[in-house]
Amino acid sequence: VQLEESGGGLVQPGGSLRLSCEASEFTFNTYTIGWFRQAPGKEREGVSCISHSDGSTYYADSVKGRFTISKDNAKNTVYLQMNDLRPEDTAVYYCAAELTTTCIEDEIDYWGQGTQVTVSS
Repeated sequence: VQLEESGGGLVQPGGSLRLSCEASEFTFNTYTIGWFRQAPGKEREGVSCISHSDGSTYYADSVKGRFTISKDNAKNTVYLQMNDLRPEDTAVYYCAAELTTTCIEDEIDYWGQGTQVTVSS
């Protein structure tokens, strides 16, 4: 299972970024895919996940109302639109896949390589 991430970078506070996670068709249709992040000195945390079966979504409280997860079935890609970014959103963001639908790190079966998001003026 390969998860190809893209879209990280440097953005000013209040700005926006969109992360992309491309997977194979099998992975896209079998696994729940989501995003986790890890800031320096902190544990990795679940940010948002989207179910492969019914499209239900999960968001961490810290990103509700600012981040939106979506998927494009034709492109086998999951997106994380991040708006109103804050310095505390700075982290390495990882795409992740699980057979369950928990958005919990212990349940993740596969990880992407990670992409850096830095929010700074």
